[in-house]
Amino acid sequence: MRLYEMFMGPLEATKPWQTSGVDGVRRFLDRAWRLFVSSEDDADALIVDDSPMTDADARLLHRTIKKVGEDIEALRFNTGISAMMEFVNHFTKEGRTPRAALEPFAQLLAPFAPHMGEELWARLGHTETISYAPWPTFDPALCVDDTVNYPVQVNGKMRGQLDLAKDVDKGTALAAAKAHENVARFLEGEQLVREIFVPGRMINLVVK
Repeated sequence: MRLYEMFMGPLEATKPWQTSGVDGVRRFLDRAWRLFVSSEDDADALIVDDSPMTDADARLLHRTIKKVGEDIEALRFNTGISAMMEFVNHFTKEGRTPRAALEPFAQLLAPFAPHMGEELWARLGHTETISYAPWPTFDPALCVDDTVNYPVQVNGKMRGQLDLAKDVDKGTALAAAKAHENVARFLEGEQLVREIFVPGRMINLVVK
């Protein structure tokens, strides 16, 4: 099965042939390759290093391992590929290439692009085929969001969004909501008559 077909949608769905889809998958593979191998004159230069991962790197890695593994088992290949695209986008933007993140990523990629996965695995210094390597494991604690996105409403209409700590208290959440630049515009000159905070869900400020 071609990677393009897996990316386009669920296996059971009818998928029209579009050359733009092929181009998109090729760009993804090219960007994934460039996380490992230099794009300079020396095309064989491995650029993966032993730099430490940031907390954001680690969370993304473990979420990607979890997502891709679950999606392979459920034959949801398109969403697994989307998760790997997010991974590649993150590290491309950050301009970092930590081995601790990229080595397991090569294993995630291998079932979808086996020849490329095998080549990257060898370039990382492994002498045995990637097929013999144990599948990467993830830490469930790193797959849980530590923030919640709160829609902030004024009189029932959303005027902003805030990412707040999962265990944020009511006072802190309401203060952050009222300080939000766009929300503050709708509060200016109005009498605040009610403040509603639903933990994990929403904030609503009622004015008259």
